Amino acid sequence: MTQIESARAGITTPQMASVAAAENRDPEYIRRGVADGTIVVPANRLREISSVCGIGAGLRTKVNANIGSSPDRAILDEELAKVRAACDAGADAIMDLSIGGDIELIRRSILDSSNVPVGSVPLYDAAVKAVESGKSVLHMTVSEMIAAFEKHARDGIDFFVVHCGVTRESVERLRTEGRLAKIVSRGGAFAVEWMVHNDAENPLYERFDEILDIAKEHDVTLSLGDGMRPGCLADATDRCQIQELLIQGELADRARSAGVQVMIEGPGHVPLDQIEMNVKLEKCICKGAPFYVLGPLVTDVALGYDHISAAIGGAVAAAAGADFLCYVTPAEHLALPSVQDVKAGVIAARIAAHAGDIAKGVSGALEWDSSLAAHRRARRWDEQMRLAIDPDTARQYRSGNMPVIDDVCTMCGKYCSMKGIEEFL
Repeated sequence: MTQIESARAGITTPQMASVAAAENRDPEYIRRGVADGTIVVPANRLREISSVCGIGAGLRTKVNANIGSSPDRAILDEELAKVRAACDAGADAIMDLSIGGDIELIRRSILDSSNVPVGSVPLYDAAVKAVESGKSVLHMTVSEMIAAFEKHARDGIDFFVVHCGVTRESVERLRTEGRLAKIVSRGGAFAVEWMVHNDAENPLYERFDEILDIAKEHDVTLSLGDGMRPGCLADATDRCQIQELLIQGELADRARSAGVQVMIEGPGHVPLDQIEMNVKLEKCICKGAPFYVLGPLVTDVALGYDHISAAIGGAVAAAAGADFLCYVTPAEHLALPSVQDVKAGVIAARIAAHAGDIAKGVSGALEWDSSLAAHRRARRWDEQMRLAIDPDTARQYRSGNMPVIDDVCTMCGKYCSMKGIEEFL
């Protein structure tokens, strides 16, 4: 049985028990959440991982790190270094988006190297293979697309993206919508290009039941892709985006009925005042399915600092109920991220996730801050470093700027307010 089938049968699997222990929650709470589809536990039955991850209602907001090669830079060792950097920085999951080099070797190496759940986009695989065979993305066959899902499931992928919410009706709506950025989702663009060229419906939508069969066999969690996500603020919360969300909700019902875990992907670029509305729309339309958002980015002009823009939006989204934040790195929109960019992106997203957890009252979130604050008041520096979200960077700042009086910092020195007030309070 799959995780969701086991949960419905009253069985708490070892993976659910592991999530309960990590979240300090009653295992029965996790089982019920998996059973009703408000929690997912991505765990391919062919793969064992040390850090099982629960995503959904009442749990700590999780962070995903996208990595993967490009046609211009495909270095296996570099991608594996990014895996290590992401895991060391506290990422809860990794997604391999490779489209360059030996993508099968890269994917399998990432699976072998990661101690957290790994996701992928099988449609990318089918597109790359079509190009390598001398064809184009436009000439992928439907059987090649379905075969890519089978291959990724057999390799041990824990969750994969399915761009099945983009339909022929979506394309016509896009033509008349007047969008500024059109489509920025790579998978969404592949699907639309194929549909228009072949004058046919999206095969991932038409043959969704076959994908469900593959996912069920290996207990792969579906991440219903947002091919129509807004790529700039001007396109946020438009009819294209909302239509796709409606289809995602219907397909999520079918997935859960088939015994397959499912989460919903969301925007994207969203003005700050629209983020909460987007989260609540997803929760309503998709019946509480875990919501996986990219950022969201709250401005389009933060080139080189998009990890900060995304962290601002991610904090608001998490506070409103988003369950899974896809990080954004400083290189977003500009280049393939470096190892250093990956760490910066994970840390920024973790700060956003934690800020959201405090706001929505996740167990233990505020207690973490209160513990560090107590050590700060007492100027116990080693304990502050231990509790920091990025201890290494905190230690570097501290060691590089040691004051003459070593129980204070160089900001205030002998005029430290916390030290001075001790005598009077």
